Amino acid sequence: MHNTYHRVGHGPHAVIVLHGWFGDAHAFEPMAPGLDRNAYSYIFMDGRGFGAMRSVAGQYTMDEVARDALALADALGLVSFSVIGHSMGAMAMERLALLAPGRLRKLVAVAPVPSCGVQFDAPARLLFDSAVGSQAARRTIIDRSTGGRLPAAWLDWKASCSWKSVDPAAFAACLNDWSNADFSDEVRRAALPLPLLVLIGQHDPRFDVALMQRSTLAWYPQAQLQVIANAGHYPMNETPLALAGAIETFLR
Repeated sequence: MHNTYHRVGHGPHAVIVLHGWFGDAHAFEPMAPGLDRNAYSYIFMDGRGFGAMRSVAGQYTMDEVARDALALADALGLVSFSVIGHSMGAMAMERLALLAPGRLRKLVAVAPVPSCGVQFDAPARLLFDSAVGSQAARRTIIDRSTGGRLPAAWLDWKASCSWKSVDPAAFAACLNDWSNADFSDEVRRAALPLPLLVLIGQHDPRFDVALMQRSTLAWYPQAQLQVIANAGHYPMNETPLALAGAIETFLR
């Protein structure tokens, strides 16, 4: 078995894309018109329990996502490739970098959950836990993570997409793993010399410059940071062409 995926482009530079907690293989679709299909082959992968993999059982951990991505690369015959990870997908990307650093070209972390996990206060923990069984709670999280500034209709749509496309058990297990897992000591010791671009949204209240400076940027010798203006936690929806441009400028 290998994970389902959505492909854009057939260029020589392969890029595996790992979605976030509220996404699936089609989460980056608004970016598609801005992607260079001659230079790159973008492989947007579904994690187990998400999208077309909704009914596929698993442990639903970031390590499993990383190993599944590596298995997909093998199945597609990708000797070397770059990786983009959004939110929890960026944490899985860091695990993948530890598993196969010699095969990776460049890394792009979009609004990343760092390898140290996330510390929630009690009210936030309650809200995130409740999102497993509540579409309204998912909408609240999406609204807060984008700075409370986006149209109500879009918030409804984003929450509905997550509700329909993600298995509840996978959603719960992934939350437990990306919030509580901490393999940052391994990352620090490895000091991987991989080019890494960290992209965060201007209006993202949690995954901000301060968090990146004390985590990912401190642990990767070649890491660099760019703030995407007028975006929150979902720049692929909020500013898709700006995100595509930033990614491909770095990949080139």
